[in-house]
Amino acid sequence: MTQDTRDARPRLLSIAAVVPPHGLSQDDILHEARGLLQTRFAQFERLAPAFRNAGIDKRHSVVPLDWFRQPHGWVDRTAAFAAGAGSLFRDAARKALDQADLRADQVDVVVTVCSTGIVTPTLEALVARDMGFRSDVMRVPVFGLGCAGGVSGLSLAAELAAARPDAVVLLVAVETCTLLFRLDRLAKADIIATALFGDGAAAVVLRAGAARDDGRPRIGRGLQHMWPDTLDIMGWTVEETGLGVIFDRSIPEFAEAELRTALESLAPVRAVDRYVCHPGGAKVITALEATLDLAPGTLDAERRVLAENGNMSAPTVLFVLAEVLRKEPPPKLMALALGPGFTLSALPITVA
Repeated sequence: MTQDTRDARPRLLSIAAVVPPHGLSQDDILHEARGLLQTRFAQFERLAPAFRNAGIDKRHSVVPLDWFRQPHGWVDRTAAFAAGAGSLFRDAARKALDQADLRADQVDVVVTVCSTGIVTPTLEALVARDMGFRSDVMRVPVFGLGCAGGVSGLSLAAELAAARPDAVVLLVAVETCTLLFRLDRLAKADIIATALFGDGAAAVVLRAGAARDDGRPRIGRGLQHMWPDTLDIMGWTVEETGLGVIFDRSIPEFAEAELRTALESLAPVRAVDRYVCHPGGAKVITALEATLDLAPGTLDAERRVLAENGNMSAPTVLFVLAEVLRKEPPPKLMALALGPGFTLSALPITVA
C-alpha cells in the first residue's frame, strides 16, 4: 500500500515585487510638499518632521512629481489609476509567473487585491488580453482591505488553492497610494499620509497538491481578529474629488497595547521563529518589536523595505516576505498586518 505524500497546504511557487518608474527621494517629496502645502495648512511646519522621522529614504509613484502640483478629481485620478495599476499588475504577475516557470494561460484563479482605485471591469480583466489569461480563468477582485490586504489576500488565495488541488492561483496586490494626494483636503492625517505612502505591486503564485518534500514554502490557514468600535482608526471617506484618508495617530500605541493579546487568542506565539510584518511606519515597527518581545532591530527586513519604498499599503508585507525568503529563513514564519476594520490579519508559513 503506497503512502499518500500529498499535502493539502498550498505551496508558494514564486513571489515577485515591483515598483513604478518614478522614484522620489524623501527630501524631494518634503521640498515639494512644503511648496504646495505650507501656505494652505498652518500646521505644516509642525508636522514636517514626520517626513524626516518616517524611516523612509525614497518612494515610487506611477506619475511624475509635477502631477501633484495641480488639483485632480475622480476622472483623472481613475485614468491614472487604470494606467498605473494596470502596468504594475502586468509587471508583477509576469515576473512571478516567469519565476514559477509558468505561462499566463496556465493560471486558473486570479485574486486581485487593491484599495486605492476603482475600475469596473476590475484590473485583472483590463489586463487579461495583454497577459494572455484564459477566457475561463476565475477572477476574484478584493477591495477595501487596505494595509491588511497583503496577508488577507494571500490567505484567501491559499484557501482557493487548497480547495482546488493542482490549480494555479495567482495573487496580485497592487496599490497606487500617491494618486490619492489632494490639495483641497488638508488635515493632519493627510500630511502624515503624504510623508508615508508610495506605490507598488507584488504577485504570488500558489498551487496545492504537490509532494511534501518539494522544498517549497507551505501556506497555512489565515487568521483574523477584528476589534469592535474601531472603524475610525483607518480607512477612506468617499468625497467629491476623491478618497480621503482616515489614519489615526494612535495606531502605534494601539498595536503595542492590543496586538499580542489578539495574536495569542489566534495562535501560539512561541511557535513562531520569525514574524514577517507589514511596516506601516517607523513607529509601527518599533511598536511591533515591543509587543512581540523582539529585540530592537529584529525587524530589519521591514525597515529596509520601508526605507526603500515607503508604505505601499497591501503589497508592502509581500515585499518583506520576498526578502525574508531570499535569506535562508527559519522554518516557522508568521505574516502579520493591521488594516481597516480595525483588523489583525495573520498567516502561518512553513519553510522546508
